[in-house]
Amino acid sequence: MTEETFAFDRHMLEALVCPVTHAGLDYDAERQELVSKGAGLAFPIRDGIPVMLIDEARRLDD
Repeated sequence: MTEETFAFDRHMLEALVCPVTHAGLDYDAERQELVSKGAGLAFPIRDGIPVMLIDEARRLDD
């Protein structure tokens, strides 16, 4: 079985903001995350869909 990869639409990044700081996000293609440096959180992108839930985010100091 092969792992299927999903593309993230970078145009969507322009419309998304951090739910904590309301600032823009940086896209980390290697880790498939949207990073909020201000909040110190990285939000996962699963199956091409950003998961913008604070409880699902990874702390950047981890």
